[in-house]
Parts: sequence; structure tokens; C-alpha cells
Amino acid sequence: EKHKLLFSFQMTTMILDGDGDLNPREFDFYMKGNPSLDKIKEPSPFPWIPEVGWKDLQLLKTLDDRLKNVCEDIKNNGDAWREWYDSEEPESMPMPCDYWDKIDIMKQVLLIRCLRPDRMITATKLLISAKLGDYYVQPPSLVYDKIFEKSNERMPIVFILSPGADPQSDVAKLGDVLGFTGTKFKFVSLGQGMGGVAQSSIETGYQRGHWVMLQNCHLLASWLKTLEKILENMHKPHKDFRLWLTTMPTTAFPMGILQRSLKVVTEPPEGLKLNIKQSYAKISDADLDACDHEAFRPLMYVLGFFHAIVQDRRKFGRIGWNVAYDFNESDFKVSAKLLNLYLQKSFDKKEILPWETLRYLIGEAMYGGRVTDNYDRRILNTYLEEYMGDFLFDENVKFYFSRSGYDYDCQLEGNVNSYQQSIVQLPLNQSPSVFGLHPNAEINYFMSSAKEVYSGLMAMQTGTGGESGGMSREEFIEKSATDIQKKIPLDELKFLKDDTPSPLEVVLMQEIERYEALVKKMVSSLLDLKRALKGEIGMTQALDDIGTAIFNGQLPEAWAKMSPQTEKPLGSWMDHYLRRYKQYSEWAHNGDPAVFWLSGFHIPESLLSALVQASCRRRGWALDKSTLYTKVTKYREPSEVTTKLLDGTYVDGIYLEGARWDMDLGCLAKQRPKELIQLMPLIEVIPVEANRLKLRDELPTPVYITQLRRNAMGVGLVFEANLHTKEHASIWILQGVALMLNDDS
Repeated sequence: EKHKLLFSFQMTTMILDGDGDLNPREFDFYMKGNPSLDKIKEPSPFPWIPEVGWKDLQLLKTLDDRLKNVCEDIKNNGDAWREWYDSEEPESMPMPCDYWDKIDIMKQVLLIRCLRPDRMITATKLLISAKLGDYYVQPPSLVYDKIFEKSNERMPIVFILSPGADPQSDVAKLGDVLGFTGTKFKFVSLGQGMGGVAQSSIETGYQRGHWVMLQNCHLLASWLKTLEKILENMHKPHKDFRLWLTTMPTTAFPMGILQRSLKVVTEPPEGLKLNIKQSYAKISDADLDACDHEAFRPLMYVLGFFHAIVQDRRKFGRIGWNVAYDFNESDFKVSAKLLNLYLQKSFDKKEILPWETLRYLIGEAMYGGRVTDNYDRRILNTYLEEYMGDFLFDENVKFYFSRSGYDYDCQLEGNVNSYQQSIVQLPLNQSPSVFGLHPNAEINYFMSSAKEVYSGLMAMQTGTGGESGGMSREEFIEKSATDIQKKIPLDELKFLKDDTPSPLEVVLMQEIERYEALVKKMVSSLLDLKRALKGEIGMTQALDDIGTAIFNGQLPEAWAKMSPQTEKPLGSWMDHYLRRYKQYSEWAHNGDPAVFWLSGFHIPESLLSALVQASCRRRGWALDKSTLYTKVTKYREPSEVTTKLLDGTYVDGIYLEGARWDMDLGCLAKQRPKELIQLMPLIEVIPVEANRLKLRDELPTPVYITQLRRNAMGVGLVFEANLHTKEHASIWILQGVALMLNDDS
């Protein structure tokens, strides 16, 4: 689904290029913005224009004479541009200073890229619609009858799955209509040792004209070669025979099967309404009558709403879930059986409802069984605490899941039809507030979608063509490589100590060693790249990759492997790289600083461990029974700190996402519109004995290295900080509040 827009836009640009209507510099700007390594001389004139956007505008004004005064026009008409910037859909609003009439739609899209990058997906759709028509931006819906009509007995139908999608029940429904039920439709779920069963099912099926469905082919990739041979050797199959295959995207799937098959991509339904509707389409009145407890019907609706929420929260990216989990229909069905079992038992014995048990079984076992990340599990359990309890049946205060844009309530009685009628009334689109997220989360979602389009377009460009700023590709790479070489510090970092080093000095030695390894790699690869561009040595794949990354304004993979985890483009990464040198150099010459820039560490956990170790040595604490806690200070700048802390330290450069820090009240507060991330004041990191730590009104907040947060392998988490809150913690948990060492700009 996510690649459909990318495909449509690539097709549009190729058609425009063929007609001579595409300016290569404009297309280059669409993908990369301003990739220059130089800092802009003139700062952004207004706080609402981000530095990155203002830097992009400096390049945009050079692309066309009609845009040459754009920066001056914005400065002179700040209020009009601010009004346009604040509008909900700026891509549909006339631009100030007559730019709406003055420039064509492609240039308007580029201007939106600079000022409102979150609207790029919609602006790109408008561009495609204007050039090719609406048909190319409306995704086709999946109709199983049409799939069947296009297939034949020699053509397998391959469903490429995405998390949460399961076509089995839809195919079974089609089978019911066409008379393929019972023995005429065989389902085989592939896994260890199931190859033989699948083979005999296919052989019987193609001789007798049955349907055969092999599910989860990716789990038995080794057997797929055998399947390819079976299909090749199949002579005169029965005309009614159909082979249905389901697989997650995998490189192990044989090309021979893909080439002869009909390929279908399945996506779970988008939006709460469609998700709950799908759950209730598979529930009958008999299912609701199976339990005598009066709470069963409303709780089934609560479960359906919860199931839709946890699935649809995925679209918000990392602020939604750290890992995109494959919650699907089986979780819903088993949880429904558990509700039936425990409510019937409670009804028979006339006991109170076992809320704690239900929340545990659904949140920790059924849905929670898929969840590998502790902070994701915390979100899951918070939803259940908000949705499941005696408050559902409070006669004085009516329960609402949310009242954002619509009253999402829970009907306490009725049959399947009445519940389905109430589902039909739900709005098709929901604001992030329904999920407990801040409206800014949608901006995050749109911006990350736009970045995926940019990176996809760059990946599809051929390695040879392209130009940047009137220079050829090779000239641009050589100039950029020379600029980077000039910025690499000439003096090698060194730190020598005659006697035993302290824990913090050990950290410094390790950090310098890693930094110098990166410097050597950068120096050698840039020298080789420039020689290869001149033809003095052969251009290897590794050097070509470095050249392509520099041309695209991205950090080369070979350097990224030797650097702290980052999402920054090359220009910002160079500033970060030089600031790291400055921190290590001052630390080596002047001793331990009063304030550490934690973002500049290759392994920030090592500094935190060293702080605890140093305090344990000084105070005689047991190392395994000591921990850290944090306090947010009133200091904005490191220069405001006059004395070092005896235990612990101050850290600088940490960002807050999902909430805002109120400096006056010293606590978490709701974000302001369009302010996605905020630089925190200095934070005090204090070692303490674990048994003495008693905290109240504090939110345990994860600190991640980048906005990518923590992945499925657990990489990305640094430590847990404490942020003061005057609100209930569940508000911030559902908003995905977290701290980051680096932003991605």
C-alpha cells in the first residue's frame, strides 16, 4: 500500500520527463531539499520557519527566476505567510504574494516542502491528479470474485501479506459461494514437517478439481523449491483446481512461482470504523447469546474497539509502537472465548467480575504475548485499564472511549445488528486524540511517509544520471568530498594517564579510540573516492555507495557503521561529528566537564555506568544495588552551571517527543500545535542506592538514541529517566512520551 503513491509519482515524473516538462533540478530538490554541507549565513527570520526549511529556501530561490524573491517576500509579508502556514490544508489554499498564479504546481509543491513538509503526501497526490488524473491516486479495492475470474488452474494465486491481514476467511467465503467447501477446499498451514502433507493435498487437488490453500509459505521457504518443481511437472490439471498461497514478503520466494502466479497484496482495513466493522462481520447473535452475563455484549464491543485501536495505532510509526506488531483475528477470537469463559463462570457463581484477571490474560497473554518491548506492553495495559472496569456500567457518569470529534460510547445491550448499526454511524477518519495521542502525531506520520517517498525515489534513480546545481554528478561528489576533507580535524585526539584511570577516564579513552577509527575510515575512503573519480584506481561497489550517499546528501553506510546511531542527513551529521571532536578534546585537556553532551557519545550507556561506578567507590555502595534517577533543572545553557556535581553530572542536548516541558511549573505539559520535538533544559543524572529511591508523581520515561526509538532487537534504548507530572501517567503513556538524544534534522 505504502509504495502505491511512490509508483504513481515515479510514473508521473517519467512521463513528464519524456514530454520534456520535467526540470531535473526541481526533481532533485523534491527528493533531497538542500543537501549543502555549508551552514546558511542568514538565520530563519521567524521562529515558525524551521532552520532546515529556511536552508532549503536558499536553494529553491536559485532554481527559477519567478522564485528568486521568495525569501524576501516571506520576510516582508510574515503575517500573510504565517496565516497560510497555520491553515489545515495549505496545499489547497492560495499562496500569499500571488505565488498561486505566478508558479506552476511542481514549484508550489517544492515551496510546501520547505515550509510545511508534513503536507507533502497530499500535495504530491494533487500534483499527480493534475498531471495524470484522479485514477492514479485512488488505491483499488480488493474484490475476490475478480481475482478468481482472472485466475486459472495453472496459475497459483499468491497473497503477499502485511501484519494484521488474513485472507483465509475471505477465500473461504468465496469457496462457499462457488461450492468449494468441506473436502473440496483443503487448508494447510506450512511449518516444520508439513511439506509432505502440502504435496499430497496439491496432487489430490489438481486431479480432482479441489481448491488448496497453503498458508505462511515464508515459514517453510526451503520447501518452496519442491513446490516449484511440482507446478512445473503438473500435466493437464482439472479446470476447477486452484492453488492459493499466502506469504509475508521474503527474498526466499522462488522467482519461478512468482512469474507464473497472480500476485495480490493484502492490507488490514485502515481506520477504526472499518476495523471494528470487520470484527463484527464475523460475529453472530448465537455468539453473543453464548454467555448469560449482561456484561458480555458490551465487553465484546470493548474488545472489538480495543482490537481496532491497537491495530490502527501502527500507522503513527514509532510514536505509536516501537515495533509494528502483527495483531490479528486470532487474538480477537481467543480473547472473546476468554471473556465468555470468565463471565459465564462469574454469572453461575454470582461473583463480581474478575477485571484484574481479564486485563492480565488479554493484555499480557493474548495480545501481550506478541509484544516484545516493555514500553509497548505498558501502552497495551494502559488501554485495558482505560477501557475495562466497573466504570463501563456507571449510571451516573456515562463511559466514552473518546469524545474527540465524535462521542465514541459503548452500547450496553442489543443484538449484532444494533451493534453493527452503531458502527456504521462512526466517522470514517479519526483524529490521533481517539488513540490517546496528541494531534501532532499525525504530522509525524505524514512526515515519515514523505521521507519514505524521497528515499524510495532516490533508490530508483540510476547511478549515472542526474545533476545538482548545474554541476555533473561526478563534479558535485568531488566538490562535496573536498568540503568534508577540509572539515575533518587535523589533530589526532589523544588521552594518556600514568596512574590508574578513573571510570570516567576509561570511558574517554574508549570513546577517543572509536572516534579515531571513524576519522581514519573517512580519510581513506574520501581519498580513494576522489582517485576513483579521476580514473586513477577502479571504482569499487563500496566507493560507489559512498559517492551515491554524498550525492544524495545522506550519511554513507560505511561511516554510519562506525558512528553513533543517527537519522541525520549528511550536512547535520557533519556538525554533530565536529561537536563530538570538540567535546572529547576539551575533556582530554581540561578534565571531566561539569556538563556532558550525552548525544555525542558513541555508547552513552558507558558514561552512565561510569557515574554509578564512581559514586559506589566513593560512598561504599554495592554496585548491583545502585541505580540512577534524574531531575530536570532550570538551566538552559551549560554556561549557567558554575560548579560540578560531586555525584552524577548534568547532561545536555536531550529532546522531548510527545509532550512539552513547562519550565515555570517544572512538569510535563501538552504540546503546542506543530511543535513535534523540544530541546529539554539540562538534566541532572544522580546515582542512588535503589532501596532509598522513593518517587511520586514521576513518569518513568525511556531515553532513546534517535526518533526511531527501540527496534525489535532491543537496540536504541539508553536508560530510563524520571519526568515530573501533575496529570495521570496514562495520558503521557498513550501519547508516546519519550526522550531522545538526537533529532533527525
